[in-house]
Amino acid sequence: MSTSLFWFRSDLRLHDQAALRAACTGGTRHLLPVFCLPPLDAVTAWGFARMGPARQAWLAAALGELAQQLERLGCPLLLCAGPPSTTLPALASALGIDRIVCEQIAAPQEQAEVAALRAAGLDVHEVWQSSLLDPAALPWPAAGLPATFTPFRQALEHAAIVPPAPLAAPASLPPWPPGAVIPAHLRADLAALASVTGDPRSSLQDSAGHYTGGERAGLAHLARYLARELPQTYKQTRNGLSGADFSSKWSPWLATGALSARRILAELRQYEARHGASDGSYWLWFELLWRDYFRLLHLQYGSALYRARGLGQQPLGPHNGEGFARWCAGRTGEGLVDAAMSELAATGYLSNRLRQVVASYLIYEVGGDWRAGAAWFEAQLLDYDVYSNQGNWLYIAGRGTDPRGGRRFNVGKQTADHDGDGAYRQRWAAPQS
Repeated sequence: MSTSLFWFRSDLRLHDQAALRAACTGGTRHLLPVFCLPPLDAVTAWGFARMGPARQAWLAAALGELAQQLERLGCPLLLCAGPPSTTLPALASALGIDRIVCEQIAAPQEQAEVAALRAAGLDVHEVWQSSLLDPAALPWPAAGLPATFTPFRQALEHAAIVPPAPLAAPASLPPWPPGAVIPAHLRADLAALASVTGDPRSSLQDSAGHYTGGERAGLAHLARYLARELPQTYKQTRNGLSGADFSSKWSPWLATGALSARRILAELRQYEARHGASDGSYWLWFELLWRDYFRLLHLQYGSALYRARGLGQQPLGPHNGEGFARWCAGRTGEGLVDAAMSELAATGYLSNRLRQVVASYLIYEVGGDWRAGAAWFEAQLLDYDVYSNQGNWLYIAGRGTDPRGGRRFNVGKQTADHDGDGAYRQRWAAPQS
């Protein structure tokens, strides 16, 4: 083969890119890097846009940075319009390409995209690369994954499983196929994606201003976080509700793949070698393992995680559509929940603690379908990750692997514990109508 089409998905970076490396081997002389902009008019089964403005803007920044890096390597990024299932076969046909290489994503819609490409006669080579750990190097096959997180973590730590070292970014890439002519109707540009003005109340800001997507920004943020020795206090501050430093804020870059988990851990281990390990640095490893666990659950259960009953046996009750609409709008009458939903709408971000509180409130107090809540988070969160989003909603709803039957948060207690002075509620109070 002489030309490979590399399809960027949730891996918008050059460092630690096993899939991109695979695309450049096996006789590849020419490379066409492609990203398919999602249809921005797509709506969920619940009737709202699938990707909101904050997520669009973060994606645009990540793609802009990636395009600049690839341009410098002499292999520009091609932005295409339309769903991959139709766009990529049309592009491959126009250019005489039959090999596509991409990241493997073990979620139903993403798997359906690959199946459609293969049905169109294309040779699609998938490479698993989004997790910290290599699934093939674990003490169990995917079907034997421990049923809950704690024995999973304990077994890994007991076996001293070490993640693979992150790969360096390529110093060069093969050029585009000579004379490549891209049909105009397949091309897209970043102007199609929304731009947003940062809210000064947002937790996604630093001393220089608001954070932005992209690999360089993500690596710079990681370096600053470690240089300021913030892992030392992470365990004590991780349940905070707002501010730049209470949590790592790695998730936005992890979500688009602008940062790899393996690069993060490698630098965290270097930090521990210099400053010593602490409860906080351990808890960052702990959170990265949770991220991996949700990925491995997808390898084990696949589409079963997306059923109304999830992995459980109990049927789902009726969905309270009116209550769901009030929850989305931050008009439930519950101060902490409404403030949180206002922050989410304004910034595309919400602390982990509040994500759990508002999810619990929708499921147990409003009587909303957990899948509707998961879809709303997908639309709103700029750090949306298909694995973690689904895993966390299943966890709160009691429809995942946890035998304890869900997590119902007492909002009054959460308010007293985490916003006793009312500062967060005042910060995000909805305007009176």
